[in-house]
Amino acid sequence: MMKAFNPLASLAGIVVLAGGASKRMGTPKAELVLPTGERLLDYHVRHALELNVVNTNLPIMIADNGRGFEVDVKLMKSRPHSPAFHISDYVAHESDEQMDTAGALAAIESAMQRLIAINSSEVTQVSPSSWLLVVSCDSLIPVTDLWRELQQATVQAVDKKAICLTDAHHLYPLLGLYQLSIEPDLQAYIDSHQRRVIPFIKPIVQPVPFAKSWQHLTNFNTPEDFEQACVALSNLD
Repeated sequence: MMKAFNPLASLAGIVVLAGGASKRMGTPKAELVLPTGERLLDYHVRHALELNVVNTNLPIMIADNGRGFEVDVKLMKSRPHSPAFHISDYVAHESDEQMDTAGALAAIESAMQRLIAINSSEVTQVSPSSWLLVVSCDSLIPVTDLWRELQQATVQAVDKKAICLTDAHHLYPLLGLYQLSIEPDLQAYIDSHQRRVIPFIKPIVQPVPFAKSWQHLTNFNTPEDFEQACVALSNLD
């Protein structure tokens, strides 16, 4: 009997990027509160846990650059067997004080290293061709919808190692999938004191256009932007 295809089998883990300075917002984006009363970080973790219903060993990593944003206790109690934990940013070798972090890339590198470490365990086997799903806290696109949109491209763009959303004007590299096989190259890039995301992924990325209904759900940097994103989210329901 042929085994049923499970798209989630290619997903190694999820990292929620929550460590941005959020200067223009005036408050950390992870701590923003939706009209429903739910914090933004909990919103993303909740949707990530929905993917974990199928894959109960799917790691959910929170990269908050040491800010200590905790996930709602009640949310985690509802899924006691789901592995959700904080990770520290990767620090470049021989880094100086001005290059002690590589921003979002440091979080992605750290998440990849953690997943590769999991691969060494006897319980879980993670293939280098598996994917890390990256979700930033300047978006209200549900993790479940983001995965569904990007996963289709992993089948079609077999020669690409990064897949992310795009609109008519911008690439959204922090809403994307990154193949674990790029980890050594990413580490070398960071160790050479590089931190810009676009130059690193440009040769390996497959852009995925998204619908206009998602246009205002992401890339919010001010309270006005966030309010507009909340309205756009309510219009999707």
